Amino acid sequence: MVLIDKRKEKIANLIKIEGFSAEEIYDLISIPQDSTRGDYTLPCFKFAKTFRKSPVQIAEILKEQLKDPKGFDSIEAVSGYLNFTLKSEDVIKEIIENVVEKGSNYGDSDIGKGKTVCLDYSSINIAKPFHMGHLSTTAIGAALYRMYKKMGFNAVGINHLGDWGTQFGKLIVAYKKWGDTLKGDVTVEGLNSLYVKFHDEADNDPSLEDEARAWFKKIEDGNKEALELYDFFKKVTLEEVKKVYKRLNVTFDSWNGEAFYNDKMDAIIERLEELNLVELSEGAKIVNLAKYEDNPEKSQTPPCLLVKADGATLYATRDLAAAFYRKKTYDFYKSLYVVAYQQNLHFSQIFRVIELMGEPWYKDLVHVAFGMVSLESGALSTRKGNVVLLEDVLNKAVAKSLEIITQKNPNLKNKDDVAEKIGVGAVIYSALSTARIKDKVFSYDKVLSFEGETGPYLQYSNARCLSVLRKAEIEYQNPEKAKEAFSNLTSEEIEGISDQYSKELVMLIDRFPFVVFDALEKYEPYILSKYLIDIAKSFNKFYMENRILNAEKAYVRSRLSLVYATHIVLEEGLKLLGIDSPQEM
Repeated sequence: MVLIDKRKEKIANLIKIEGFSAEEIYDLISIPQDSTRGDYTLPCFKFAKTFRKSPVQIAEILKEQLKDPKGFDSIEAVSGYLNFTLKSEDVIKEIIENVVEKGSNYGDSDIGKGKTVCLDYSSINIAKPFHMGHLSTTAIGAALYRMYKKMGFNAVGINHLGDWGTQFGKLIVAYKKWGDTLKGDVTVEGLNSLYVKFHDEADNDPSLEDEARAWFKKIEDGNKEALELYDFFKKVTLEEVKKVYKRLNVTFDSWNGEAFYNDKMDAIIERLEELNLVELSEGAKIVNLAKYEDNPEKSQTPPCLLVKADGATLYATRDLAAAFYRKKTYDFYKSLYVVAYQQNLHFSQIFRVIELMGEPWYKDLVHVAFGMVSLESGALSTRKGNVVLLEDVLNKAVAKSLEIITQKNPNLKNKDDVAEKIGVGAVIYSALSTARIKDKVFSYDKVLSFEGETGPYLQYSNARCLSVLRKAEIEYQNPEKAKEAFSNLTSEEIEGISDQYSKELVMLIDRFPFVVFDALEKYEPYILSKYLIDIAKSFNKFYMENRILNAEKAYVRSRLSLVYATHIVLEEGLKLLGIDSPQEM
Protein backbone atom coordinates (compact mmCIF):
# COMPACT_ATOMS: atom_id res chain seq x y z
CA MET A 1 0.00 0.00 0.00
CA VAL A 2 1.58 3.24 -1.18
CA LEU A 3 0.43 6.86 -1.23
CA ILE A 4 1.62 8.14 -4.62
CA ASP A 5 3.40 11.48 -4.94
CA LYS A 6 2.33 12.64 -8.42
CA ARG A 7 5.26 15.03 -8.85
CA LYS A 8 7.74 12.37 -7.86
CA GLU A 9 5.99 9.93 -10.22
CA LYS A 10 6.33 12.41 -13.08
CA ILE A 11 10.10 12.64 -12.51
CA ALA A 12 10.43 8.83 -12.33
CA ASN A 13 8.62 8.45 -15.65
CA LEU A 14 10.95 10.95 -17.33
CA ILE A 15 14.07 8.96 -16.51
CA LYS A 16 14.84 5.93 -18.70
CA ILE A 17 17.56 3.61 -17.45
CA GLU A 18 17.99 0.07 -18.74
CA GLY A 19 17.27 -2.50 -16.05
CA PHE A 20 15.35 -0.10 -13.81
CA SER A 21 11.58 0.30 -13.83
CA ALA A 22 9.83 3.61 -13.20
CA GLU A 23 8.67 2.17 -9.84
CA GLU A 24 12.27 1.41 -8.81
CA ILE A 25 13.41 4.90 -9.79
CA TYR A 26 10.41 6.37 -7.92
CA ASP A 27 11.57 4.62 -4.74
CA LEU A 28 15.05 6.14 -5.10
CA ILE A 29 13.83 9.74 -5.45
CA SER A 30 13.71 11.71 -2.21
CA ILE A 31 13.29 15.26 -0.92
CA PRO A 32 16.61 17.01 -0.12
CA GLN A 33 17.07 18.14 3.46
CA ASP A 34 18.60 21.34 2.09
CA SER A 35 15.90 23.10 0.03
CA THR A 36 18.56 24.98 -1.96
CA ARG A 37 19.40 21.64 -3.63
CA GLY A 38 15.98 21.46 -5.27
CA ASP A 39 12.56 20.05 -4.56
CA TYR A 40 13.44 16.41 -5.39
CA THR A 41 16.72 14.56 -5.81
CA LEU A 42 17.77 11.30 -7.44
CA PRO A 43 21.00 9.68 -6.14
CA CYS A 44 22.78 8.00 -9.05
CA PHE A 45 24.96 5.51 -7.14
CA LYS A 46 22.79 2.46 -7.90
CA PHE A 47 23.18 2.99 -11.64
CA ALA A 48 26.96 2.57 -11.65
CA LYS A 49 26.85 -1.07 -12.73
CA THR A 50 24.56 -0.28 -15.69
CA PHE A 51 26.51 2.76 -16.93
CA ARG A 52 29.96 1.53 -15.83
CA LYS A 53 30.69 5.10 -14.82
CA SER A 54 30.91 7.11 -11.61
CA PRO A 55 27.72 8.55 -10.03
CA VAL A 56 29.00 12.06 -10.88
CA GLN A 57 29.25 11.15 -14.58
CA ILE A 58 25.90 9.36 -14.55
CA ALA A 59 24.15 12.43 -13.08
CA GLU A 60 25.62 14.55 -15.92
CA ILE A 61 24.49 12.03 -18.56
CA LEU A 62 20.94 11.93 -17.20
CA LYS A 63 20.86 15.72 -17.05
CA GLU A 64 21.73 15.90 -20.76
CA GLN A 65 18.95 13.41 -21.54
CA LEU A 66 16.42 15.66 -19.79
CA LYS A 67 17.14 18.96 -21.52
CA ASP A 68 14.32 21.50 -21.20
CA PRO A 69 11.49 19.28 -19.88
CA LYS A 70 8.31 21.19 -19.06
CA GLY A 71 7.40 21.98 -15.47
CA PHE A 72 10.90 22.57 -14.06
CA ASP A 73 12.85 25.71 -13.28
CA SER A 74 16.08 23.70 -13.29
CA ILE A 75 17.61 20.24 -13.31
CA GLU A 76 21.14 20.15 -11.88
CA ALA A 77 23.77 17.43 -11.51
CA VAL A 78 25.60 17.86 -8.18
CA SER A 79 28.10 15.36 -6.69
CA GLY A 80 26.36 12.28 -8.09
CA TYR A 81 22.84 13.55 -7.46
CA LEU A 82 20.31 14.80 -10.00
CA ASN A 83 18.38 17.67 -8.40
CA PHE A 84 15.00 18.83 -9.70
CA THR A 85 13.52 22.24 -8.98
CA LEU A 86 9.87 22.44 -9.96
CA LYS A 87 8.49 25.46 -11.80
CA SER A 88 7.84 27.62 -8.75
CA GLU A 89 4.85 29.57 -9.98
CA ASP A 90 2.94 26.46 -11.06
CA VAL A 91 3.68 24.26 -8.05
CA ILE A 92 3.10 26.99 -5.43
CA LYS A 93 -0.25 27.91 -6.97
CA GLU A 94 -1.30 24.25 -7.18
CA ILE A 95 -0.37 23.45 -3.57
CA ILE A 96 -1.92 26.56 -1.99
CA GLU A 97 -5.14 26.29 -3.95
CA ASN A 98 -5.39 22.58 -3.06
CA VAL A 99 -5.16 23.37 0.67
CA VAL A 100 -7.59 26.28 0.39
CA GLU A 101 -10.07 24.11 -1.54
CA LYS A 102 -9.98 21.24 0.96
CA GLY A 103 -9.64 23.19 4.20
CA SER A 104 -9.66 20.88 7.25
CA ASN A 105 -10.10 17.93 4.86
CA TYR A 106 -6.63 18.57 3.46
CA GLY A 107 -4.64 15.35 3.71
CA ASP A 108 -7.71 13.10 3.75
CA SER A 109 -7.33 9.91 1.73
CA ASP A 110 -9.40 6.89 0.75
CA ILE A 111 -6.35 4.63 0.66
CA GLY A 112 -7.76 2.68 3.61
CA LYS A 113 -11.27 2.32 2.19
CA GLY A 114 -12.77 -1.07 3.03
CA LYS A 115 -9.99 -1.92 5.50
CA THR A 116 -10.45 -2.20 9.27
CA VAL A 117 -7.68 -1.64 11.79
CA CYS A 118 -8.15 -2.66 15.42
CA LEU A 119 -6.13 -0.71 18.00
CA ASP A 120 -5.80 -2.06 21.53
CA TYR A 121 -4.51 0.81 23.69
CA SER A 122 -4.67 2.40 27.15
CA SER A 123 -6.24 -0.71 28.74
CA ILE A 124 -6.64 0.56 32.28
CA ASN A 125 -7.19 -1.71 35.28
CA ILE A 126 -10.43 -1.64 37.23
CA ALA A 127 -10.05 -0.21 40.76
CA LYS A 128 -6.47 0.84 40.02
CA PRO A 129 -5.28 4.44 39.51
CA PHE A 130 -5.09 5.90 36.01
CA HIS A 131 -1.42 6.81 36.32
CA MET A 132 1.42 8.37 34.38
CA GLY A 133 2.44 4.96 33.07
CA HIS A 134 -0.74 4.94 30.95
CA LEU A 135 0.17 8.16 29.14
CA SER A 136 2.23 6.68 26.30
CA THR A 137 -0.15 3.88 25.35
CA THR A 138 -3.10 6.28 25.49
CA ALA A 139 -1.49 9.10 23.48
CA ILE A 140 0.18 6.85 20.88
CA GLY A 141 -2.87 4.64 20.38
CA ALA A 142 -5.28 7.55 20.10
CA ALA A 143 -3.03 9.40 17.62
CA LEU A 144 -2.74 6.33 15.38
CA TYR A 145 -6.52 5.84 15.65
CA ARG A 146 -7.20 9.35 14.35
CA MET A 147 -4.60 9.09 11.59
CA TYR A 148 -6.08 5.80 10.38
CA LYS A 149 -9.46 7.48 10.15
CA LYS A 150 -7.97 10.38 8.16
CA MET A 151 -6.47 7.89 5.72
CA GLY A 152 -9.90 6.34 5.16
CA PHE A 153 -9.57 3.22 7.34
CA ASN A 154 -12.31 1.95 9.60
CA ALA A 155 -10.48 2.30 12.91
CA VAL A 156 -11.71 0.39 15.97
CA GLY A 157 -10.36 1.67 19.28
CA ILE A 158 -10.36 -1.01 22.00
CA ASN A 159 -9.82 -0.48 25.72
CA HIS A 160 -8.94 -4.02 26.85
CA LEU A 161 -9.88 -3.49 30.49
CA GLY A 162 -8.07 -5.33 33.24
CA ASP A 163 -11.34 -6.43 34.82
CA TRP A 164 -10.73 -10.03 35.91
CA GLY A 165 -8.67 -11.97 38.39
CA THR A 166 -8.30 -12.84 42.08
CA GLN A 167 -7.62 -9.19 42.91
CA PHE A 168 -11.37 -8.62 42.78
CA GLY A 169 -11.89 -11.23 45.48
CA LYS A 170 -9.31 -9.38 47.58
CA LEU A 171 -11.05 -6.08 46.92
CA ILE A 172 -14.43 -7.45 47.99
CA VAL A 173 -12.95 -8.74 51.25
CA ALA A 174 -11.26 -5.38 51.87
CA TYR A 175 -14.39 -3.39 50.99
CA LYS A 176 -16.62 -5.45 53.28
CA LYS A 177 -14.16 -5.23 56.18
CA TRP A 178 -12.88 -1.65 55.90
CA GLY A 179 -15.06 0.09 53.32
CA ASP A 180 -16.73 2.23 55.99
CA THR A 181 -13.36 3.96 56.54
CA LEU A 182 -13.60 5.62 53.12
CA LYS A 183 -14.72 9.20 53.48
CA GLY A 184 -17.36 10.63 51.14
CA ASP A 185 -18.01 9.08 47.74
CA VAL A 186 -16.07 5.96 46.88
CA THR A 187 -13.22 6.74 44.47
CA VAL A 188 -10.62 4.69 42.63
CA GLU A 189 -8.01 6.03 45.03
CA GLY A 190 -10.15 4.84 47.91
CA LEU A 191 -10.56 1.38 46.39
CA ASN A 192 -6.85 1.16 45.73
CA SER A 193 -6.09 2.10 49.35
CA LEU A 194 -8.31 -0.78 50.46
CA TYR A 195 -6.44 -3.12 48.12
CA VAL A 196 -3.12 -1.99 49.63
CA LYS A 197 -4.54 -2.45 53.14
CA PHE A 198 -5.65 -6.01 52.24
CA HIS A 199 -2.06 -6.98 51.40
CA ASP A 200 -0.72 -5.35 54.55
CA GLU A 201 -3.24 -7.24 56.68
CA ALA A 202 -2.78 -10.53 54.79
CA ASP A 203 0.90 -10.55 55.71
CA ASN A 204 -0.21 -11.11 59.32
CA ASP A 205 -3.43 -13.05 58.59
CA PRO A 206 -3.01 -15.52 55.67
CA SER A 207 -6.67 -16.61 56.04
CA LEU A 208 -7.62 -13.42 54.22
CA GLU A 209 -6.19 -14.93 51.03
CA ASP A 210 -8.57 -17.88 51.41
CA GLU A 211 -11.50 -15.48 51.85
CA ALA A 212 -10.43 -13.60 48.72
CA ARG A 213 -10.27 -16.79 46.66
CA ALA A 214 -13.71 -17.75 47.90
CA TRP A 215 -15.18 -14.39 46.89
CA PHE A 216 -13.58 -14.53 43.47
CA LYS A 217 -15.08 -17.99 43.03
CA LYS A 218 -18.47 -16.43 43.87
CA ILE A 219 -17.93 -13.89 41.07
CA GLU A 220 -17.14 -16.74 38.67
CA ASP A 221 -20.25 -18.62 39.84
CA GLY A 222 -22.51 -15.58 39.38
CA ASN A 223 -23.27 -14.90 43.06
CA LYS A 224 -25.57 -11.84 43.23
CA GLU A 225 -23.74 -9.96 46.00
CA ALA A 226 -20.33 -10.68 44.50
CA LEU A 227 -21.42 -9.48 41.04
CA GLU A 228 -23.05 -6.35 42.44
CA LEU A 229 -19.83 -5.36 44.21
CA TYR A 230 -17.74 -6.26 41.14
CA ASP A 231 -20.02 -4.12 38.93
CA PHE A 232 -19.86 -1.28 41.48
CA PHE A 233 -16.04 -1.24 41.38
CA LYS A 234 -16.16 -1.20 37.60
CA LYS A 235 -18.72 1.64 37.53
CA VAL A 236 -16.66 3.80 39.91
CA THR A 237 -13.52 3.27 37.83
CA LEU A 238 -15.07 3.97 34.44
CA GLU A 239 -16.84 7.11 35.63
CA GLU A 240 -13.52 8.52 36.82
CA VAL A 241 -11.31 7.49 33.90
CA LYS A 242 -13.82 8.68 31.30
CA LYS A 243 -13.41 12.20 32.69
CA VAL A 244 -9.66 11.96 32.08
CA TYR A 245 -10.19 10.48 28.62
CA LYS A 246 -12.47 13.40 27.77
CA ARG A 247 -9.73 15.87 28.72
CA LEU A 248 -7.29 13.92 26.54
CA ASN A 249 -9.72 13.86 23.57
CA VAL A 250 -9.66 10.05 23.62
CA THR A 251 -12.56 7.78 22.70
CA PHE A 252 -13.05 4.04 22.32
CA ASP A 253 -15.38 1.89 20.24
CA SER A 254 -15.09 -1.13 22.53
CA TRP A 255 -14.57 -1.53 26.27
CA ASN A 256 -14.41 -5.34 26.16
CA GLY A 257 -11.87 -6.39 28.76
CA GLU A 258 -10.52 -9.66 30.09
CA ALA A 259 -13.84 -10.74 31.61
CA PHE A 260 -15.50 -10.58 28.18
CA TYR A 261 -13.40 -13.53 27.02
CA ASN A 262 -14.25 -15.88 29.90
CA ASP A 263 -16.57 -17.98 27.74
CA LYS A 264 -14.34 -17.83 24.66
CA MET A 265 -11.16 -19.45 25.95
CA ASP A 266 -12.27 -23.10 26.07
CA ALA A 267 -12.75 -23.17 22.30
CA ILE A 268 -9.19 -21.91 21.80
CA ILE A 269 -7.74 -24.53 24.16
CA GLU A 270 -9.76 -27.29 22.47
CA ARG A 271 -8.54 -26.29 19.02
CA LEU A 272 -4.94 -26.15 20.20
CA GLU A 273 -5.37 -29.66 21.62
CA GLU A 274 -6.90 -30.90 18.36
CA LEU A 275 -3.85 -29.56 16.53
CA ASN A 276 -1.58 -31.40 19.02
CA LEU A 277 0.04 -28.13 20.01
CA VAL A 278 -0.67 -28.49 23.75
CA GLU A 279 1.69 -30.28 26.12
CA LEU A 280 1.48 -30.91 29.85
CA SER A 281 4.29 -29.56 31.99
CA GLU A 282 4.04 -30.18 35.74
CA GLY A 283 0.25 -30.21 35.42
CA ALA A 284 0.12 -26.96 33.37
CA LYS A 285 -0.94 -26.74 29.73
CA ILE A 286 1.67 -25.12 27.51
CA VAL A 287 2.67 -24.66 23.86
CA ASN A 288 6.31 -25.65 23.63
CA LEU A 289 7.44 -22.99 21.16
CA ALA A 290 11.08 -24.13 21.18
CA LYS A 291 9.94 -27.41 19.60
CA TYR A 292 8.99 -25.59 16.40
CA GLU A 293 12.26 -23.74 15.88
CA ASP A 294 15.05 -24.80 13.51
CA ASN A 295 17.30 -25.90 16.37
CA PRO A 296 14.89 -26.82 19.20
CA GLU A 297 17.62 -28.32 21.37
CA LYS A 298 19.55 -25.04 21.39
CA SER A 299 16.48 -22.80 21.66
CA GLN A 300 16.03 -20.64 24.72
CA THR A 301 12.49 -19.60 23.80
CA PRO A 302 10.25 -20.15 26.85
CA PRO A 303 6.95 -22.00 26.42
CA CYS A 304 3.65 -20.17 26.11
CA LEU A 305 1.74 -20.95 29.32
CA LEU A 306 -2.01 -21.35 28.72
CA VAL A 307 -3.52 -22.95 31.82
CA LYS A 308 -1.91 -23.31 35.26
CA ALA A 309 -1.86 -26.59 37.09
CA ASP A 310 -4.81 -25.40 39.23
CA GLY A 311 -6.88 -24.77 36.08
CA ALA A 312 -6.53 -20.98 36.10
CA THR A 313 -6.17 -19.31 32.72
CA LEU A 314 -3.59 -16.63 32.02
CA TYR A 315 -3.09 -13.48 29.95
CA ALA A 316 -1.95 -15.55 26.98
CA THR A 317 -5.20 -17.54 26.92
CA ARG A 318 -7.28 -14.37 27.03
CA ASP A 319 -5.20 -12.59 24.40
CA LEU A 320 -5.52 -15.57 22.07
CA ALA A 321 -9.29 -15.56 22.58
CA ALA A 322 -9.35 -11.79 22.00
CA ALA A 323 -7.33 -12.06 18.77
CA PHE A 324 -9.69 -14.69 17.32
CA TYR A 325 -12.77 -12.73 18.44
CA ARG A 326 -11.48 -9.52 16.81
CA LYS A 327 -10.66 -11.31 13.57
CA LYS A 328 -14.12 -12.89 13.43
CA THR A 329 -15.93 -9.69 14.46
CA TYR A 330 -13.99 -7.07 12.49
CA ASP A 331 -12.09 -9.10 9.84
CA PHE A 332 -9.24 -6.67 10.43
CA TYR A 333 -6.60 -5.62 7.93
CA LYS A 334 -4.28 -5.09 10.90
CA SER A 335 -4.64 -5.51 14.66
CA LEU A 336 -2.35 -3.33 16.78
CA TYR A 337 -1.37 -3.75 20.43
CA VAL A 338 0.00 -0.48 21.83
CA VAL A 339 1.75 -1.93 24.88
CA ALA A 340 5.13 -1.25 26.56
CA TYR A 341 8.23 -3.06 25.34
CA GLN A 342 8.33 -5.16 28.53
CA GLN A 343 5.65 -7.29 26.86
CA ASN A 344 7.74 -8.07 23.76
CA LEU A 345 8.07 -11.76 24.67
CA HIS A 346 4.37 -12.11 25.52
CA PHE A 347 3.20 -10.83 22.15
CA SER A 348 5.84 -12.69 20.15
CA GLN A 349 4.55 -15.88 21.82
CA ILE A 350 0.90 -15.08 21.09
CA PHE A 351 1.61 -14.29 17.44
CA ARG A 352 3.73 -17.46 17.07
CA VAL A 353 0.97 -19.66 18.55
CA ILE A 354 -1.55 -18.22 16.08
CA GLU A 355 0.90 -18.88 13.25
CA LEU A 356 1.30 -22.51 14.42
CA MET A 357 -2.49 -22.80 14.40
CA GLY A 358 -2.34 -22.20 10.64
CA GLU A 359 -3.94 -18.77 10.64
CA PRO A 360 -2.44 -16.60 7.85
CA TRP A 361 -3.54 -13.41 9.60
CA TYR A 362 -0.90 -13.85 12.31
CA LYS A 363 1.26 -11.55 10.13
CA ASP A 364 -1.35 -8.78 10.53
CA LEU A 365 -0.86 -8.66 14.31
CA VAL A 366 1.50 -5.89 15.39
CA HIS A 367 2.96 -5.10 18.78
CA VAL A 368 3.50 -1.31 18.82
CA ALA A 369 6.01 -1.19 21.66
CA PHE A 370 7.06 1.96 23.54
CA GLY A 371 9.44 3.03 26.29
CA MET A 372 8.74 4.11 29.83
CA VAL A 373 7.64 7.54 31.08
CA SER A 374 9.09 8.87 34.33
CA LEU A 375 9.11 12.21 36.14
CA GLU A 376 12.15 14.24 37.12
CA SER A 377 13.19 13.41 40.67
CA GLY A 378 11.20 15.58 43.02
CA ALA A 379 9.14 17.11 40.20
CA LEU A 380 5.91 15.97 41.81
CA SER A 381 5.12 15.05 45.40
CA THR A 382 2.97 11.97 45.07
CA ARG A 383 0.42 10.74 47.54
CA LYS A 384 0.70 7.12 46.49
CA GLY A 385 4.31 6.07 46.75
CA ASN A 386 5.70 5.55 43.24
CA VAL A 387 2.30 5.99 41.56
CA VAL A 388 1.80 9.37 39.90
CA LEU A 389 -1.81 9.97 38.93
CA LEU A 390 -2.22 11.20 35.36
CA GLU A 391 -4.97 13.56 36.49
CA ASP A 392 -2.55 15.16 38.94
CA VAL A 393 -0.04 15.69 36.13
CA LEU A 394 -2.72 17.26 33.92
CA ASN A 395 -3.91 19.53 36.73
CA LYS A 396 -0.40 20.72 37.53
CA ALA A 397 0.35 21.35 33.84
CA VAL A 398 -2.86 23.38 33.48
CA ALA A 399 -2.12 25.38 36.64
CA LYS A 400 1.38 26.15 35.39
CA SER A 401 -0.06 27.17 31.99
CA LEU A 402 -2.48 29.57 33.69
CA GLU A 403 0.42 31.06 35.64
CA ILE A 404 2.39 31.66 32.41
CA ILE A 405 -0.65 33.13 30.60
CA THR A 406 -1.35 35.49 33.52
CA GLN A 407 2.23 36.76 33.31
CA LYS A 408 2.47 37.06 29.53
CA ASN A 409 -1.07 37.98 28.49
CA PRO A 410 -3.12 38.99 31.57
CA ASN A 411 -5.99 40.43 29.47
CA LEU A 412 -6.54 37.23 27.46
CA LYS A 413 -10.18 36.16 27.31
CA ASN A 414 -11.16 32.67 28.53
CA LYS A 415 -7.83 32.21 30.30
CA ASP A 416 -8.97 29.05 32.10
CA ASP A 417 -10.09 27.40 28.87
CA VAL A 418 -6.86 28.34 27.09
CA ALA A 419 -4.79 27.10 30.06
CA GLU A 420 -6.62 23.75 29.91
CA LYS A 421 -5.83 23.37 26.21
CA ILE A 422 -2.20 24.36 26.63
CA GLY A 423 -1.55 22.28 29.75
CA VAL A 424 -3.25 19.11 28.52
CA GLY A 425 -1.79 19.59 25.03
CA ALA A 426 1.69 19.92 26.51
CA VAL A 427 1.33 16.63 28.37
CA ILE A 428 0.02 14.81 25.27
CA TYR A 429 2.76 16.26 23.07
CA SER A 430 5.43 15.20 25.58
CA ALA A 431 4.41 11.57 25.00
CA LEU A 432 4.64 11.99 21.21
CA SER A 433 7.69 14.27 20.97
CA THR A 434 10.28 11.51 20.52
CA ALA A 435 10.43 8.08 18.93
CA ARG A 436 8.00 5.87 20.85
CA ILE A 437 10.57 3.23 21.82
CA LYS A 438 12.66 5.76 23.78
CA ASP A 439 12.25 6.13 27.53
CA LYS A 440 11.05 9.63 28.42
CA VAL A 441 11.58 11.91 31.40
CA PHE A 442 8.68 14.31 31.89
CA SER A 443 9.56 17.90 32.86
CA TYR A 444 6.87 20.54 33.40
CA ASP A 445 9.23 23.40 32.57
CA LYS A 446 10.37 21.84 29.29
CA VAL A 447 6.99 20.74 27.97
CA LEU A 448 5.31 24.05 28.78
CA SER A 449 7.92 26.22 27.03
CA PHE A 450 6.57 28.45 24.26
CA GLU A 451 9.87 28.03 22.45
CA GLY A 452 11.58 24.92 21.15
CA GLU A 453 10.00 21.62 20.24
CA THR A 454 6.93 21.63 22.48
CA GLY A 455 3.16 21.50 22.20
CA PRO A 456 2.68 25.13 23.32
CA TYR A 457 5.12 26.26 20.59
CA LEU A 458 2.92 24.60 17.96
CA GLN A 459 -0.25 26.03 19.48
CA TYR A 460 1.33 29.49 19.63
CA SER A 461 2.39 29.28 15.97
CA ASN A 462 -1.16 28.42 14.96
CA ALA A 463 -2.54 31.24 17.13
CA ARG A 464 -0.11 33.62 15.38
CA CYS A 465 -1.56 32.52 12.02
CA LEU A 466 -5.07 33.18 13.26
CA SER A 467 -4.12 36.59 14.63
CA VAL A 468 -2.88 37.65 11.18
CA LEU A 469 -6.03 36.32 9.50
CA ARG A 470 -8.27 38.13 12.00
CA LYS A 471 -6.47 41.41 11.44
CA ALA A 472 -6.98 40.92 7.69
CA GLU A 473 -10.68 40.22 8.42
CA ILE A 474 -10.46 36.80 6.75
CA GLU A 475 -13.31 34.51 7.84
CA TYR A 476 -10.97 31.54 8.32
CA GLN A 477 -13.55 29.49 10.23
CA ASN A 478 -15.88 29.57 7.22
CA PRO A 479 -14.34 27.29 4.53
CA GLU A 480 -16.41 28.79 1.73
CA LYS A 481 -15.44 32.34 2.68
CA ALA A 482 -11.77 31.29 2.88
CA LYS A 483 -11.98 29.75 -0.61
CA GLU A 484 -13.57 32.92 -1.90
CA ALA A 485 -10.83 35.05 -0.34
CA PHE A 486 -7.95 33.04 -1.80
CA SER A 487 -9.26 31.67 -5.12
CA ASN A 488 -7.54 32.23 -8.47
CA LEU A 489 -4.20 33.61 -7.33
CA THR A 490 -2.50 35.46 -10.19
CA SER A 491 1.10 35.09 -11.39
CA GLU A 492 1.96 38.46 -9.87
CA GLU A 493 0.47 37.44 -6.51
CA ILE A 494 2.37 34.14 -6.53
CA GLU A 495 5.61 36.12 -6.81
CA GLY A 496 4.90 37.26 -3.26
CA ILE A 497 5.46 33.72 -1.96
CA SER A 498 8.18 32.52 -4.33
CA ASP A 499 11.13 33.62 -2.17
CA GLN A 500 13.23 30.98 -0.39
CA TYR A 501 11.40 31.06 2.96
CA SER A 502 7.93 31.10 1.42
CA LYS A 503 8.56 28.29 -1.04
CA GLU A 504 10.23 26.18 1.64
CA LEU A 505 7.04 26.49 3.72
CA VAL A 506 4.79 25.73 0.74
CA MET A 507 6.73 22.56 -0.12
CA LEU A 508 6.58 21.45 3.53
CA ILE A 509 2.80 21.96 3.56
CA ASP A 510 2.61 19.75 0.47
CA ARG A 511 4.17 16.86 2.46
CA PHE A 512 1.38 16.69 5.06
CA PRO A 513 -0.59 13.73 3.58
CA PHE A 514 2.64 11.77 3.02
CA VAL A 515 3.83 12.44 6.57
CA VAL A 516 0.57 11.10 8.02
CA PHE A 517 0.85 8.02 5.79
CA ASP A 518 4.50 7.47 6.76
CA ALA A 519 3.61 7.80 10.47
CA LEU A 520 1.02 5.04 10.05
CA GLU A 521 3.33 2.78 8.05
CA LYS A 522 5.87 2.98 10.88
CA TYR A 523 3.30 3.18 13.72
CA GLU A 524 5.19 6.29 14.81
CA PRO A 525 3.19 9.45 15.68
CA TYR A 526 6.51 11.18 16.39
CA ILE A 527 6.98 11.52 12.61
CA LEU A 528 3.93 13.81 12.53
CA SER A 529 4.99 15.64 15.72
CA LYS A 530 8.44 16.40 14.30
CA TYR A 531 6.94 17.49 10.97
CA LEU A 532 4.64 19.98 12.72
CA ILE A 533 7.67 21.47 14.47
CA ASP A 534 9.32 21.86 11.05
CA ILE A 535 6.18 23.59 9.75
CA ALA A 536 6.09 25.96 12.74
CA LYS A 537 9.79 26.82 12.41
CA SER A 538 9.43 27.40 8.67
CA PHE A 539 6.34 29.55 9.19
CA ASN A 540 8.05 31.70 11.79
CA LYS A 541 10.99 32.26 9.39
CA PHE A 542 8.51 33.26 6.67
CA TYR A 543 6.69 35.52 9.15
CA MET A 544 9.90 37.28 10.22
CA GLU A 545 11.29 37.69 6.69
CA ASN A 546 8.14 38.86 4.89
CA ARG A 547 5.74 41.71 5.46
CA ILE A 548 2.19 40.40 5.22
CA LEU A 549 -0.59 42.90 5.97
CA ASN A 550 1.57 45.86 5.02
CA ALA A 551 3.26 44.17 2.04
CA GLU A 552 3.06 45.47 -1.51
CA LYS A 553 -0.58 45.36 -2.49
CA ALA A 554 -0.04 42.63 -5.11
CA TYR A 555 1.50 40.31 -2.51
CA VAL A 556 -0.92 40.62 0.42
CA ARG A 557 -3.48 38.05 -0.75
CA SER A 558 -0.95 35.33 -1.63
CA ARG A 559 0.91 35.76 1.66
CA LEU A 560 -2.34 35.61 3.58
CA SER A 561 -3.24 32.44 1.67
CA LEU A 562 0.05 30.90 2.84
CA VAL A 563 -0.75 31.90 6.42
CA TYR A 564 -4.15 30.24 6.04
CA ALA A 565 -2.62 27.05 4.57
CA THR A 566 -0.14 26.92 7.46
CA HIS A 567 -3.00 27.25 9.95
CA ILE A 568 -4.87 24.38 8.28
CA VAL A 569 -1.88 22.03 8.55
CA LEU A 570 -0.97 23.03 12.11
CA GLU A 571 -4.53 22.78 13.43
CA GLU A 572 -5.34 19.54 11.62
CA GLY A 573 -1.99 18.02 12.59
CA LEU A 574 -2.50 18.94 16.25
CA LYS A 575 -6.01 17.50 16.11
CA LEU A 576 -4.59 14.18 14.88
CA LEU A 577 -2.27 14.17 17.89
CA GLY A 578 -5.26 14.88 20.16
CA ILE A 579 -4.26 18.47 20.95
CA ASP A 580 -6.74 21.37 20.94
CA SER A 581 -5.73 24.65 19.31
CA PRO A 582 -6.60 27.85 21.20
CA GLN A 583 -7.73 30.68 18.93
CA GLU A 584 -5.69 33.16 20.95
CA MET A 585 -2.76 32.80 23.34
